[in-house]
Amino acid sequence: LAVPVTASYIICAVIAAPALIKLGVPDFAAHMFIFYYAVLSEVSPPTALSPFAAAAITGGDPYKTTLQSWKYTMPAFLVPFMFYYSPLLLLKGNPVEIAQAFVTASVGVWFLAGSTEGWFGGRLAMPLRVVMFAAALCLIHPGTITDLVGLAIGVPIYLLQRMRLRSAAAQGGA
Repeated sequence: LAVPVTASYIICAVIAAPALIKLGVPDFAAHMFIFYYAVLSEVSPPTALSPFAAAAITGGDPYKTTLQSWKYTMPAFLVPFMFYYSPLLLLKGNPVEIAQAFVTASVGVWFLAGSTEGWFGGRLAMPLRVVMFAAALCLIHPGTITDLVGLAIGVPIYLLQRMRLRSAAAQGGA
């Protein structure tokens, strides 16, 4: 919405929250979902007030700035869905499970950002981007088995990228 975040939240809380709650989304998750998207409305098309303001200040192209900001925030658009699938991320549960969910979801969003941007400590080839995307989705989905699968897929890519970076640095310094 082309309104400030607070007004956007209030409008959506009145219109969308009851519908989400009626669909079975817990009330705290529904309101966090709405609030999160109210914040993201500042950077997402079609209104994207913040990138347009930034482009005006810097003298940049507002449309290119908006697309770039949307690309950077794309992984953030999945986070509200994580609230619904894993109430642990909203601190509902025991502390050990909350910590596991937080760490694996954070790593999953990090992997997702690397896969969508194509840069993970160095350029990622398209096949690695696809595999990293799959690892990210496994980590974002709650559950120990999916977390282990996501880590088993993503950590080797991370290590490969680190080895490539060190190799490039050694060759450049020689």
